[in-house]
Amino acid sequence: MRTTPSSPVGLHRVLEPAGASLPQAARVLDAGPELWPDEVRIDVETLNLDAASFRQLTEKHGGDGEAVRAEVLAIVGERGKMQNPVTGSGGMLVGTVAEVGPESPLGLAVGDRVATLVSLSLTPLVVTDGLERWDGRSERVPAAGTAVLFGRSIAARLPEDLSPELALMVMDVCGAPALVARVVAEHLARGSAPTVAVLGAGKSGSLSLAAARDAGAGRRIGVVPTQAEAELLRPTGLADEVVVADARSPLGLSEAVAAAGGPADVTVVCVDVPGCEQPAVLATAQGGTIIYFSMATSFAAAALGAEGLAADVRMLVGNGYVPGHADLAVDIVRRDPAVRGLFESRLAAEG
Repeated sequence: MRTTPSSPVGLHRVLEPAGASLPQAARVLDAGPELWPDEVRIDVETLNLDAASFRQLTEKHGGDGEAVRAEVLAIVGERGKMQNPVTGSGGMLVGTVAEVGPESPLGLAVGDRVATLVSLSLTPLVVTDGLERWDGRSERVPAAGTAVLFGRSIAARLPEDLSPELALMVMDVCGAPALVARVVAEHLARGSAPTVAVLGAGKSGSLSLAAARDAGAGRRIGVVPTQAEAELLRPTGLADEVVVADARSPLGLSEAVAAAGGPADVTVVCVDVPGCEQPAVLATAQGGTIIYFSMATSFAAAALGAEGLAADVRMLVGNGYVPGHADLAVDIVRRDPAVRGLFESRLAAEG
């Protein structure tokens, strides 16, 4: 056990630039497995790369899984964490608690199987197996190694009634439905049931539609890029209207949302491609709210675009944390066969 002073937010783990930034903004972390008294060490089982990061790496290497695997190993080896240098994002992991410092406030015990609810972009990480079981072609990465949680990190014990793979997939995006539920409740408190448009019907998108429904949204519009995805979403009943539109097309998106009953009072951006910032603004009613829950978002483009369009909209950054977010997302998957089916079909496709 290390005895030098530590910080609950991990400042003591920052190697470069030393003492000048928090772990997420740092370039290099000390990922050594020896703990400070308020830390927890996790034996890693699976990494889950965030969608924007995995897409960027895949496109960079033209779908060459071996090259993607090599770059992920290089990033972790150089930085002491998994942080894509282009997107700045990382993902999350599943593992088993191996050691708990005597001053840890997280309430974890040795042997607990957990999902970390903080980004890999700030989590000290060592990979010891060379990712030999991963072909570089999916976001889910079987791995062996160690990771460290700080005093103010967040982790959730894996639910016993869900497979670890399903739990990881759900918890990876659990901040989205919780924030959507909060924003819908705020609109209801002001006396109106909002129209909610969700761009993308993948993991975060399907959970966001379900959360909007459960929170009392008036109308739900699902926007997907292809007819095939529309045919998957329509039978679930998660959206009152499902439309096919390119979320990067300003006029195309706004016209599609308007035809489905918009403009939206709440627009949720869950697609993992850049260029959706200003189209989302045009699809949103004056006085409405946009939640950017994608690491592909340029927040400068979103802010300047809204200014240039004279759009009176509130723009929220989905930061991945809302109190109770993991429990809410897992509860949706337990209760809603349609959402669970979408997640399990995605797992099967990745398998």
